[in-house]
Amino acid sequence: MTTFSTRRGTLVGATAVLMWATLATLTTLSGDIPPFQLLAMSFTLATLIGLAWHRFLNLWLEGGSQVKKPVPLAAWAVGLYGLFGYHFAYFMALRLAPPVEASLIAYLWPLLIVLFAALLPGERLHGYQVAGALLGFAGAALLVTRSRGLTFDAQYAAGYAFALACAVIWSSYSVLSRRLGAVPTSAVGAFCAATAGLALVCHLLFEETVWPGGWQWAAVVALGLGPVGAAFYTWDYGVKRGHIQTLGALAYAAPLLSTILLVAMRLAEPSWVIAAACVLIVGGAALASGRGRKEEGSADFAD
Repeated sequence: MTTFSTRRGTLVGATAVLMWATLATLTTLSGDIPPFQLLAMSFTLATLIGLAWHRFLNLWLEGGSQVKKPVPLAAWAVGLYGLFGYHFAYFMALRLAPPVEASLIAYLWPLLIVLFAALLPGERLHGYQVAGALLGFAGAALLVTRSRGLTFDAQYAAGYAFALACAVIWSSYSVLSRRLGAVPTSAVGAFCAATAGLALVCHLLFEETVWPGGWQWAAVVALGLGPVGAAFYTWDYGVKRGHIQTLGALAYAAPLLSTILLVAMRLAEPSWVIAAACVLIVGGAALASGRGRKEEGSADFAD
């Protein structure tokens, strides 16, 4: 039976999906800020979100639990791998490939979570999950080939590769995080701070500073407060305390919402190719996530 705390965890985690749907649009609107610089700026704001979580939301959501012990080295490695690695690859993908294609390829991570989760104790891969994954990849192929067959546009090859890296990094990070369920959500703030510092060092070594102007500042702030900020905390909380199958199903709506937002902001043109790819990816993801409710108890984690 679903408890109130589980429903609350699922609801909190679902807000991350809504925020992630804005990631492609906000990254595009941020202009030509170098990737490491954008990471440093947005994750500095994400660290401030962590302080707010620790101070104001900790008592209500986590019963006052805090990081009283040193964060395990494994948790640090997973946190930096997921937060720093994913977003650098994502920003690079949007610089090197059209935003709709890049964002939808990156959003294959829910499908990969289904595949990687089969490696967890007590899990196994089902035929309908494989079929769903194949449908999702068919949608990605339709996007990047633009219905011209299985020939990639060479000028966007690097962007496609970074987008696929996004999917692999975030899906593996999410699955590994489930194995670290004892690490409280407040520790995410430390991972954000470390990611911001690492990004700043890389920026100073490899990039020229490009300051945003006008509305680009608003896009950067929105990134740091939303999809590259609060979303990490709400997703972590939801995965550990909510119903993971429901969250996974909700996550599959993110690419569709992201595409609708890009088209609405006139950052992409609507087409039947995009519509068909959305149907394939979302439909495949829904099929791949078709687990029975009887399994829900095994997916609930507590800090």
